[in-house]
Amino acid sequence: MLSWGENRACDFRGAYERFRATLRRWRAGRLWRWSCVFVAGLVGGWLGLALGGQVVTPIGPADVTFSLSPQWHGETVVNVAPLGQLAFDTHAAPLKLEATITDIRLAAAEEMFADPEAINRMAAGIGADLTSGVTALLLRSALAATAGAAIMGLLLFRSAWRALASGATSLLVLVGFGGVAGLTFNPSAIAEPRYTGLIAGAPMVVGSADDVVSRFTEYQEQLAGLVGNVSMIYEATSSLPVYDDDESVIRVLHVSDIQLNPASWSIISTLQEQYGVDVIVDSGDLTDRGSAAEDVFADEIGKLDVPYVWVRGQHDSMGTQRAVEAQPNTVVLDGDVEEVGGLTFYGAGDPRFTPDATRLNPDAAGVAALGKEQAASIAGGSDDVDVAILHTRTQAEPFDGVVPLVLAGNEHRRSSELTDLGTRFLIQGSTGGAGLSGLDHGSGRPTPYQASVLYFDAETGRLQARDDIDLGGIGLTSAQVERHIEEDPGRNVGEPVEDEEDEEDEEPSPAEDTP
Repeated sequence: MLSWGENRACDFRGAYERFRATLRRWRAGRLWRWSCVFVAGLVGGWLGLALGGQVVTPIGPADVTFSLSPQWHGETVVNVAPLGQLAFDTHAAPLKLEATITDIRLAAAEEMFADPEAINRMAAGIGADLTSGVTALLLRSALAATAGAAIMGLLLFRSAWRALASGATSLLVLVGFGGVAGLTFNPSAIAEPRYTGLIAGAPMVVGSADDVVSRFTEYQEQLAGLVGNVSMIYEATSSLPVYDDDESVIRVLHVSDIQLNPASWSIISTLQEQYGVDVIVDSGDLTDRGSAAEDVFADEIGKLDVPYVWVRGQHDSMGTQRAVEAQPNTVVLDGDVEEVGGLTFYGAGDPRFTPDATRLNPDAAGVAALGKEQAASIAGGSDDVDVAILHTRTQAEPFDGVVPLVLAGNEHRRSSELTDLGTRFLIQGSTGGAGLSGLDHGSGRPTPYQASVLYFDAETGRLQARDDIDLGGIGLTSAQVERHIEEDPGRNVGEPVEDEEDEEDEEPSPAEDTP
């Protein structure tokens, strides 16, 4: 039998345990309710933004509809229907600012076309127009998101306090994201757009890289130029305007790994025409087996109207090389230095020929050793080489610190790297979609067609900017174009580069050679 003290102790412990259980249930219920309030705030805020987060603002001769919506990858998007859209990595917050050209005021557009100085004058006021439009968008979005969340909370909880809490949650989240966007805002991103849409519209929508090269840090001027491009497209949709030739800029189309895909010639011809290309550079693997039957494929090169600089890839035989040399517009480089179109090129063919199993090919070490000899031959030469062209990364790496730019291929995946010694390595993807082998992927999706338009300063021979072009659809119906500006085009080569970040457009292929 328990004593009086023991009974009291048992009663106390029982009461304490009941109190703790009640407290846990209260806390669990309270946490659940506030979690529901938080979720209602997010969902209601998103619905509010979708329904009411838009404003229409006049910018230059255009009426632009701005909208704000949540998105994992923060960016600014300009829709240029029916040609496509431009995207800019302007901020890091998970918000998408979208601008859609809804109307072009004809009188203002005609005045701009009639006066060549109109775009420069428009630049003075475009910043204020944008600021006004974005400010109105933020205020309207805040009201729409708060109202949407509050209505959602009221419908779910039938409580004014919880409805207000849902609205406050949505407002705080939106303000927080807006603050992050403001802190991470990068105005120079306007100079490096990504274009997705019709390939024929890409040069006009993205704009002239010649102008971007000379003044890409002028944010307002770039915006004015962009609005001007869009206005011209709407004004003359039947015949797209063409930029006048600028003798201060040399345009080079870099292609690689065509691998016997006849569709590549249509792509190359279209890009040459649309971008006004001066020179085409092919870093190898024109054919698949390098057989005599494939030599006729090289005849398509002769139908192009510009010089075609070519080096042999590991799928190209010496017979392939002779077939390419037979074309009237080709410059075949195999350990040679040639000036073409105002630029000085060095190129060398791949010493291996993969399709011939009976041929003794050098291993990777042998290819690297050959690359060292070739790099040494031009390092002490009398010619200042602007661009070196090799097929593989292994053969190209010894040119680091010897030339400012190296073009290569082989990996069927585009990548870019600026080394500590000031050499830019541009590895091109496959302009032939990797040929028939491009369909042999576990994902079931073919390898995209890839090429790049490179813009060089005609006086210095240095790369200034490039447009990376990906064709993911059938034929030439759609494209993505991404512009990259060379931050220090006049850098010294052979000396360590400080405070320069390497740029990887895509992860390099882990495999050394692509069969």
